[in-house]
Amino acid sequence: MALVSAHATQYLTAMTATTPPSLSDSPLFFCGIGGSGMMPLAQIAKGMGRRVAGSDRSFDQGRTPEKFAWLESHGFELFPQDGSGITSSDQVLIASAAIEDTVPEVARAKELGCTRMTRAQLLSTLFNEAPQSIAVGGTSGKSTVTAMTAWILYECGRDPTVMNGAVMKNFTDEQNPFASARIGKGGTFISEVDESDGSIALFQPDIAVLLNVSLDHKSMAELRELFGDYCAAAKCAVINFDDEEARALAPRASDFVSFAIRSDDADITTEDGTVEHGRYATIASVRDNRTGDIAALRVPMPGLHNLSNALAAIATARSLGVDLNEAADALPYFSGLARRFDVIGTTASDITVIDDFGHNPEKCAATLRTMRRKPGRIIAFFQPHGYGPLRKTGGELAQTFADELTEGDMTIMCDPVYFGGTTDRSVGTEQVVEAIREKGGTAKHIADRDQCGDYIVGLARPGDRIVVMGARDDTLTEFARRIFERLG
Repeated sequence: MALVSAHATQYLTAMTATTPPSLSDSPLFFCGIGGSGMMPLAQIAKGMGRRVAGSDRSFDQGRTPEKFAWLESHGFELFPQDGSGITSSDQVLIASAAIEDTVPEVARAKELGCTRMTRAQLLSTLFNEAPQSIAVGGTSGKSTVTAMTAWILYECGRDPTVMNGAVMKNFTDEQNPFASARIGKGGTFISEVDESDGSIALFQPDIAVLLNVSLDHKSMAELRELFGDYCAAAKCAVINFDDEEARALAPRASDFVSFAIRSDDADITTEDGTVEHGRYATIASVRDNRTGDIAALRVPMPGLHNLSNALAAIATARSLGVDLNEAADALPYFSGLARRFDVIGTTASDITVIDDFGHNPEKCAATLRTMRRKPGRIIAFFQPHGYGPLRKTGGELAQTFADELTEGDMTIMCDPVYFGGTTDRSVGTEQVVEAIREKGGTAKHIADRDQCGDYIVGLARPGDRIVVMGARDDTLTEFARRIFERLG
């Protein structure tokens, strides 16, 4: 395996060497096995024949019991998060680098001398060993493009293995309602990769997709370095030419394929005047400027950002030799992702409730712009996904909600997600709400989420569109459903 770039170790504080520790055939124990990043990785590891067990604080608290019941019924041994699952020095503990040493599993593993790996170390080890690897990176759109690309390749008979951070509806069934991962036999491994902790530097992809570069968890200088190295490490990069920051990194790649809606000089583009916006779909003609081939494209999701995501998936498939029409023909049957502009329903009085993963300024802006295409008032509920991210992007979030919502619209925010620990809680939702008001928006802070739900139900009127946004909390979907049921 190639050595990790020098700057990666600056971010991966849990690493003790420049390469991840050896996996051998040791059993794996996942601390936080029910998390959106851990659960699909545990599924893939088990599907590859590994022995897998785990614990989760949500399991102990009785949160999302159906998820943990499914894990147990499929052979994942679950333990309370009290250290009782760590019994042998042969076990490898899989835990986030941010997990504190006081967590019982971490303390017990240290006591027994167990090898510890971060989620990213395990994922990159499996990914880099694959015969063919595709990484999907960028600040926004990674999960959707990962799923779109996987669906195109699946429809083309290439049977990929997929690691995603969201449930892919095309791959769900009664046997697996939590399909944020799938095990394929085709030799291709597709995974979204994360820049927020610098772990993107661990991946050595054959194809590196770069969707966009914008402020989220790190400074722009850090992001340019990380994404530039990411493109340079790949045999071929797939780059969004509509995003100026991403486009500027193209010279770092040894070879690249570009895509864009607005930039005529990109390899994969839309034909002028062919883009049509529907309430639930986007239509365009897509062109490969290198060959002159043209294909009709229907994306069963609204918004220009989803059209851009589709072009990214098509460009990636084209870099693997997939015919343009074959790639475009798969996408009308793409079912989308859970919590990505997921319409819970519309009531008889025409109130629509939407569940969405938007959690940073760019994602929230894309969602709100898509909602704006239909007349009517927007009620935007936002649950920050942590105090740390709020400190980093609170100002930009306030600007986003002030800019994207208009007179009559309302932003409602509860306190950030907090499951314990010693994180700095000096900056909270109150400051963001006050900043929205100072910028001319209408916003309200209600600390308790259930009370936010009560307020939204009392506020809603015919024609409203209500969106529930946030990340790192599986119960947000149930929160959105409860609002819809009460309105219905």
